[in-house]
Amino acid sequence: MKKHLLILSSLILSAAVLLSGCGGQQTAGSGSPGARSGAKTHTLKVANYFATDHPQNVALREKFKPMVEEKSGGTLKVQIYDNSKLGAEKEFYDGVRNGTIEMGIPGLIMQADIPKMAVGEWPFLFKDFAHAKAVFTGPIGKEMTEELESKHGVHPLAWSANGFRMVSSNRTITKLDDFKGLRLRMPNIPNYITLGQLLGANVTPMPISEVFTALEQKVVDGQDNPIATLRASGWYEVQSDVLESRHMFSPNLYIINAKLWNELTPEQRQIIEQAAKESADYEWELMEKSYEADKKFLLENGIRFTTPDDSFRQAMEAAAQPLYDEIFQKYPWAKGMVEKIKAAAK
Repeated sequence: MKKHLLILSSLILSAAVLLSGCGGQQTAGSGSPGARSGAKTHTLKVANYFATDHPQNVALREKFKPMVEEKSGGTLKVQIYDNSKLGAEKEFYDGVRNGTIEMGIPGLIMQADIPKMAVGEWPFLFKDFAHAKAVFTGPIGKEMTEELESKHGVHPLAWSANGFRMVSSNRTITKLDDFKGLRLRMPNIPNYITLGQLLGANVTPMPISEVFTALEQKVVDGQDNPIATLRASGWYEVQSDVLESRHMFSPNLYIINAKLWNELTPEQRQIIEQAAKESADYEWELMEKSYEADKKFLLENGIRFTTPDDSFRQAMEAAAQPLYDEIFQKYPWAKGMVEKIKAAAK
């Protein structure tokens, strides 16, 4: 009996030593929250349509990717697909919806199905960056996204900034009549198209990935985007003028496939959400600071800037009023939303 007990004790001791030795060969990041909770490893493809050097992708590279990978202990990997590498906005947004792409940073392409998402790009609504950020990162921004997961199967993470949209063109625009006959590229979104038509332009909808070629081949005379995009995408090479119309503020939204989101551990979700918010906040800062530098660069590369005077701005705002009349008639909540947004500037 004593002999058997000695053998059994020896076996137990050997097993304990073996297990202890294995402890030094744990996978990387085994002490992280994700590893401690037995989290599965996921690769997050993050798609967007911005050029590599645009603030959106700078923030992803410098903030989002390192934060997620480090804090998850390697259970989450991030791959950034910029410049429409996974398709134009509609394609990669649909990819996030169906789960073939884990994450994306679209604009407001979903507004056709979710009307409150359109609010962010109603014309002449925002005073400055501080006003826009207060709206999107506060209760109004949350209200805008409240139907996104139930209707489209994507979970919203954080609002980022595209910036104030302006018209670049191959002619100088100094008054409302100068829009007449201008072949203007705009996103294929109803409110954009209506606004362009109300200003007097001939609107041609097309994906952002096709804009350079269309401008170069003179299929269109101009386009509307923040000047950071004009610079980063190289469109200044085939344009001569910028009208600082500031006719819309365009936001972007970090989103993740809702099914994947619900499969992640609470720790992984917290890591992604925190990283998205910090990355988006950094991107807001980069976008606001970049305006003067972008304008200086464009001026040095031969772009003429026109700042509309009060009468021109008032004429543009008056031209856009029928769009608001239509919106207010269609959506009972819309007028109250506009009032809340304007009040946020005070």
